[in-house]
Amino acid sequence: MSDAANREPPRDPQELERMLIERQWAGDVEGMLALFEPDAVVDSGDGELTRGREAIRALFEKSVAAGRKFQRGEQRPALVKGDLAITSTKLPDGSITSEVARRQSDGTWLWAIDRYSVAF
Repeated sequence: MSDAANREPPRDPQELERMLIERQWAGDVEGMLALFEPDAVVDSGDGELTRGREAIRALFEKSVAAGRKFQRGEQRPALVKGDLAITSTKLPDGSITSEVARRQSDGTWLWAIDRYSVAF
């Protein structure tokens, strides 16, 4: 899955979580990054926000190098209004993720904001 031609684009905000996990488990950092807007913001819970593709790439490279695997959880139905959507997943440890996705001009969806955990 390291070849960009083999990556399907997310056509529904509900696909983002599955694609992120599959790509992370495959070690596909560029594929993970392709699910985020260029100026996206990620709150990984370490006390600092990660802003923009280069910083997010570094975060994902570190995660993949450490062998960290995102857990599959119970994905909640996306709440969609126009070109915006809130996505969320309850993880096996009880934590809950929260993301904001935006529909792109080509009809695909990308995350603009990703918070790894909003509650336990």
